[in-house]
Amino acid sequence: QVQLVESGGGLVQAGGSLTLSCAASGSIFRVNAMGWYRQAPAKQRELVATISRSGIRNYADSVKGRFTVSRDNAKNTVSLQMNSLKPEDTAVYYCNWRVLTTSQAPYESVYWGQGTQVTVSS
Repeated sequence: QVQLVESGGGLVQAGGSLTLSCAASGSIFRVNAMGWYRQAPAKQRELVATISRSGIRNYADSVKGRFTVSRDNAKNTVSLQMNSLKPEDTAVYYCNWRVLTTSQAPYESVYWGQGTQVTVSS
């Protein structure tokens, strides 16, 4: 079983910065990918950023140039640095990990963090 714990959410003014982090614990043989999703009130959960095992990063168009996703494999953490924040970035942010729990696992497992609130005021 894998557990993800998020931290770093809060209230910031437009134009400000905030960094989210997500730490994993439990049985993980290999991490295939890590990412961040967000969900605003009355909206669907959407992809924000991902980083693969090979280090390839993908971003939603709305955050390109402003957000940076990073990983620390040794510490089993993934972070999301958010700069030039806008009110439309307000949402609950969830980290997502796709992993192999053991060397014998035939398929990857998907885990989600508990969510952390990010509120950007104008």
